[in-house]
Amino acid sequence: MKGQRFGEAARQGVTMSEADRDLVERARAGDSAAFETLVRRHLRAAYAVACSVLREASDAEDVCQDAFIAALEQLDTVQPEKFVAWLLRIVKNRAISIQRQQQVRRSMPLEWANGARGREDPAADAERSALRQRLEAALEPLPAKQREVLLLHDLEGWKHREIGDLLGMKEGTVRYTLFEARRAVRARLGGESHKEK
Repeated sequence: MKGQRFGEAARQGVTMSEADRDLVERARAGDSAAFETLVRRHLRAAYAVACSVLREASDAEDVCQDAFIAALEQLDTVQPEKFVAWLLRIVKNRAISIQRQQQVRRSMPLEWANGARGREDPAADAERSALRQRLEAALEPLPAKQREVLLLHDLEGWKHREIGDLLGMKEGTVRYTLFEARRAVRARLGGESHKEK
């Protein structure tokens, strides 16, 4: 998770933006391993942003792949310390473009809710599948901005300020958006459990 990666960097006396800046500079100089490190470091956040717009795993994966290729091609245009915000804007813009092209809305398979796959355990697999379906249904009616804030904060561990910087929102607005998103998901999940009884 992002928080764990930040903790590792902090123990070494380096902030995430400083670590990214060093990697961007090395990648600009032709160090392919440095760019691969940037990809590994920010892939989950990019995927969460793409999923918040598209809600379809294969489309989100395609958007992330395209975005990282575009980022590599345009690496000389970014301020190195702002790499992650720049990258996630590319992801979001590409996802929005794909969304506009799609005729039919599809639901997002929340593979992150699946966790590690059970080994030959049909009961556990069925339980995970049911959980994934409930979460998909709970996230489906959320506006894109609420889904994005919820996934970045709760899945990726981003801070309110970081999300605000990325999305151009005040920190208080991010907090309220997250509160509203969680409340809507809880209400939806709670309503479904009452229906089952």
